[in-house]
Amino acid sequence: MLNGIWLGFFLAAFAAALWQWLGHNDPEVFSRLVTALFDMAELSVEIVLVLAGTMTLWLGFLAIAEKAGLVDVLARLLDPLFRRLMPEVPSGHPAMGHITMNFAANVLGLDNAATPIGIKAMHSLQELNPSKDTASNAQILFLVLNTSSLTLLPVTIFMYRAQQGAAEPTAVFLPILLATSASSLVGLLTVSLVQRLKLWHPVVLAYLVGGAAALGLLLTTLAGMSAQALEATSTLVGNLTLFGIVVGFLAIAALRRVNVYDAFVEGAREGLQVALSLLPYLVAMLVAVGVLRASGVLEAGLDGFRWLADALGWDTRFVDALPTAFIKPLSGSGARAMMIETMDNFGVDSFPALMAATMQGSTETTFYVLAVYFGAVGIRRIRHGLACALLADLAGIVTAIGVCYWFFG
Repeated sequence: MLNGIWLGFFLAAFAAALWQWLGHNDPEVFSRLVTALFDMAELSVEIVLVLAGTMTLWLGFLAIAEKAGLVDVLARLLDPLFRRLMPEVPSGHPAMGHITMNFAANVLGLDNAATPIGIKAMHSLQELNPSKDTASNAQILFLVLNTSSLTLLPVTIFMYRAQQGAAEPTAVFLPILLATSASSLVGLLTVSLVQRLKLWHPVVLAYLVGGAAALGLLLTTLAGMSAQALEATSTLVGNLTLFGIVVGFLAIAALRRVNVYDAFVEGAREGLQVALSLLPYLVAMLVAVGVLRASGVLEAGLDGFRWLADALGWDTRFVDALPTAFIKPLSGSGARAMMIETMDNFGVDSFPALMAATMQGSTETTFYVLAVYFGAVGIRRIRHGLACALLADLAGIVTAIGVCYWFFG
């Protein structure tokens, strides 16, 4: 699928360039296309250079958290919930440990740890699956909650905003938190409706009511604030949360007699390798998006949505952020490229760039996660998995649009 999308970007750009040259006597369009190729390749390298340092820093701190056993603690906190949501999984089965570890890693932003643990969880669930080519209820719920991407620390988005020169990289912290909470809630509710899960079980209700109360308290606190005050509050809470968690990691690790310096260095060694591994994908997608915009195809497509929004009497500023939303279910690298290109084109602190960053953090790459997790165990019939995941995606995107108008005006 991604191969066809990437090739289609270039073919569409070339067709549009031919039309502008032959139909509108604009031979300079090819110069713009070539310039976009080299400009986007250069931008990719600049991003990766900054990303290498930041990734090294964060992976070092995350290694300390793992050594201190914080991921295990989060896993134990989540275990009672998942035992009720997946009644076909026996208590004490290895799948339950893998599932809770996966979600604990996702909440902390441990992407590198979350994926292999998630695949282990899917293999463990497959052992209990009576029909090996058809997704079980537990596997579908696990997949949908993964694609809805409930993450407390969207550090990579902060990194991209910092690299692009954002005045306050964490300004999108609260909007992302609200958007990803909405996508996760809708994902859980849709799967529960189809599978007739007992959400009124006291343990499940305790988790749901606790989460709803925390979000309600947050929304009540934010209600009535001006856009400027909301942005400032998001920046303060984001910075305080991020640095507070770092200090918490260090303090708990020290109390548990972890050699924090050695653990940091051990984890940080992976930073450069991880950042460099992103470069080919980043170059590939950024140059494709760059030529698409330089040819006029991207703007022409957005003009159609802008016209529709205007006809409905809506504010049209959100339209410029839609490329990130459209690509996100299909390709993580493509959505990342769309977000960065929006930042580069409109300015990192512009309304479209802030919304694109919020959309990027609101959901996961649905088709990629589906292909990797189900493909790893040979699942061919996914039943209601895709529909529920896409509904969660839609909820995340719609919420992202709403909260960005609320926070950024």
